[in-house]
Amino acid sequence: MKHLFLLLLIVGCLVPAPEAHEVPADVRIQMLVKPDGQLLRVLVRVPMASINDIPWPQRPDGMLDLASAELGSTLTEAATQGIADQLVMYENGAELPLPRVSAVTISLPSDPSFESFDAALARITGPRLPDETSLMSTQGLLDIAFEYPIQSDRSKFAVHPNFRQLGLTVLTVLRFQPPGGTERVLALHDDPGIVHIDPSWTQAAWLFIGQGFFHILDGIDHLLFLLCLVIPFRRFRALIPIVTAFTVAHSITLIASAYDMAPSGLWFPPFVETLIALSIVYMALENIVAIAVSWGAPVAADASAARVRRRWIVTFGFGLIHGFGFSFALREELQLAGAHVLTSLLAFNVGVELGQLLVLAIVVPVLTLVFRYVVPEWIGAIILSALVAHTGWEWMLERGAALRLYQFEWPALDAAFFALMLRWAILIVALSGIGWLIFGVAFKHRSSGAPEA
Repeated sequence: MKHLFLLLLIVGCLVPAPEAHEVPADVRIQMLVKPDGQLLRVLVRVPMASINDIPWPQRPDGMLDLASAELGSTLTEAATQGIADQLVMYENGAELPLPRVSAVTISLPSDPSFESFDAALARITGPRLPDETSLMSTQGLLDIAFEYPIQSDRSKFAVHPNFRQLGLTVLTVLRFQPPGGTERVLALHDDPGIVHIDPSWTQAAWLFIGQGFFHILDGIDHLLFLLCLVIPFRRFRALIPIVTAFTVAHSITLIASAYDMAPSGLWFPPFVETLIALSIVYMALENIVAIAVSWGAPVAADASAARVRRRWIVTFGFGLIHGFGFSFALREELQLAGAHVLTSLLAFNVGVELGQLLVLAIVVPVLTLVFRYVVPEWIGAIILSALVAHTGWEWMLERGAALRLYQFEWPALDAAFFALMLRWAILIVALSGIGWLIFGVAFKHRSSGAPEA
């Protein structure tokens, strides 16, 4: 029995595995979604080349046999197995049953009918291509009309387009047409999970809290900047004004960018990324200089109110830059906010703050233990700051080289420019007043109060 098992194992290893179907590199899927009474109509256009598990009938010359494909069950099978099984629609949080394929047809790659819902529906339900049309299966487009039974066309809808298997990278462009409302356009990549087409403010808030939380954990440059803040101030009381200044600052520029108050030139993103690297280098070198001045003295224990005050001011300035960096990552995700853009932006910042608190809760105790039992505090702080400075310096050189590839263009001195400058001036004055009230009064109260025990 043992020998038989070994023989079967050897044979299984020698038999070649069946070749996998080749999937296209880039696939673009178009979806038009329109609730109509008690029907949710979903029109889908997908390249036939991405549905390669279906044996498309061919003529002797190698072209697609349109007559066999249209009149047989091939198109319905492709629509069901290739698309309907991977597309899940929701009404008010409840999953809808599998749709009915009301119509399906093949279109030429140059067909423009999916520019509107009515034109696309007319194409799918209209006359099919002539049988003599010369078209390869890898060139054609499969157009499908699905119908889902719903309770009301005023319901809240969500979609999970799990088309990841159709290509190496998949872009699903979804256009939702609510009854009597404005069309919404979503660009969804690969498998985006469940997407609320018209979210409530609570759904948008929860979504962007998660976005902010995981973004700060994935952003290594923001984490290194936060580490630079922690190294000399490892008491939570000293860190509160510093981290708060960073949060308030990046919230300002993040919201300003969302409302088109940031430069739109192609040079601006690499410029901001270079400044973010510079901020890491500056904060790390400032730590080293401060430690070298008080050689051998515990940095955190001797941190004065003046140093904390100066550090939060510098942190606030660099936080403005980091906020623009957050905005670049959030720019595409804001399409999921629906009509709740400001709520989503505030929720994103709440998520970032929660992520920062988690990092502080881990890093502060770890650094305290390392500096107490592994290496002297001033030596460890210098070594750690030097490593961070080296990393930031490498990033600054790389991003600076990318920045030099772009040509800076001065903005036109028109009415729009001066209106933008006025808005920024008002914002800066308001923020200066808020900063003075929060931090100035707080520091004044601390300096005039009784000394800590």
